[in-house]
Amino acid sequence: MVCIRPATIDDLLQMQRCNLLCLPENYQLKYYFYHILSWPQLLHVAEDYNGKIVGYVLAKMEEEAADPVHGHITSLAVARTHRKMGIAAKLMTATHKAMEDVFGAEYVSLHVRVSNKGAIHLYTETLTYQIQDVEAKYYANGEDAYEMRKFFSSAAAGAAKRRNKGRAGAASDSGGGSS
Repeated sequence: MVCIRPATIDDLLQMQRCNLLCLPENYQLKYYFYHILSWPQLLHVAEDYNGKIVGYVLAKMEEEAADPVHGHITSLAVARTHRKMGIAAKLMTATHKAMEDVFGAEYVSLHVRVSNKGAIHLYTETLTYQIQDVEAKYYANGEDAYEMRKFFSSAAAGAAKRRNKGRAGAASDSGGGSS
């Protein structure tokens, strides 16, 4: 049995251990601290019945003002012993919900190795991501990455609401009051 829950600072060393065991892209501990201190709502872990972290998702919100509000999945890992159990999808779904509910994200992006067929299947078939672009030599070993995006269901409604609110504000600001 595995529990999906928000990550805490106490989980960071086990998250890093899971990353080192599962992925070729590794991060220094300060990078995990940066994420949990900046976006604590977005980090989730899969914890087994012994209290061992067997999976995690590390995510952030992008801060470019020119773009629509969106999140980015920095890293997702599940221990080999716990794969094919739906854990990765549950971790991602928890983070997606937080991005949408807490930050009002319109979409989420991620990068994945073009050779990682299992992850590509998870992202496209299970989580409904779409390939946006190919980034040449994205990874340290020179491998290309797919840039993928998932648009949230309420994104269109939220964007329309913000546009309409802006129009209503502009209309009331330009109303014919006397000074």
